[in-house]
Amino acid sequence: MNHYRALMRLHNELMDITKDPPPMCSAGPVNDDMFTWRGSVMGQDDSPYEGGVFSLSIHFPCNYPFKPPRIYFTTRIYHPNINKRGNICLDILKSQWSPALTISKVLLSISSILCDPNPKDALVPSIARMYLKDRDNYNSIARAWTRKYAM
Repeated sequence: MNHYRALMRLHNELMDITKDPPPMCSAGPVNDDMFTWRGSVMGQDDSPYEGGVFSLSIHFPCNYPFKPPRIYFTTRIYHPNINKRGNICLDILKSQWSPALTISKVLLSISSILCDPNPKDALVPSIARMYLKDRDNYNSIARAWTRKYAM
């Protein structure tokens, strides 16, 4: 029964995201598998990620929305809250998950941390230190990685 509910919820979210996509984001199922989606987040203007398109892999559990989706970057990115395996440190994907959240809201939150990293909750402490102590160098490296991997 949970599987069916999850499928219906995902179908509704797909209709919503198709009709009214969040700014600078997109997502949809891979082939016919409603539990496996691909997404993308575009780097925002005036950020070191400007012009980049960052791909995401999104896996929904059978008991969605009562458990959060597993989301990770498949495009390499230089960021304190995203490690080299693409794992994302974002509270709403862990302890702050709520069934009221949708994939559109999650994508907006991921887009938001690109512009506003949270160095106090970093997955990569060395990048967080650079972000805090040498922002120009951080921005330069993040821009270089964006050009190399996301364009």
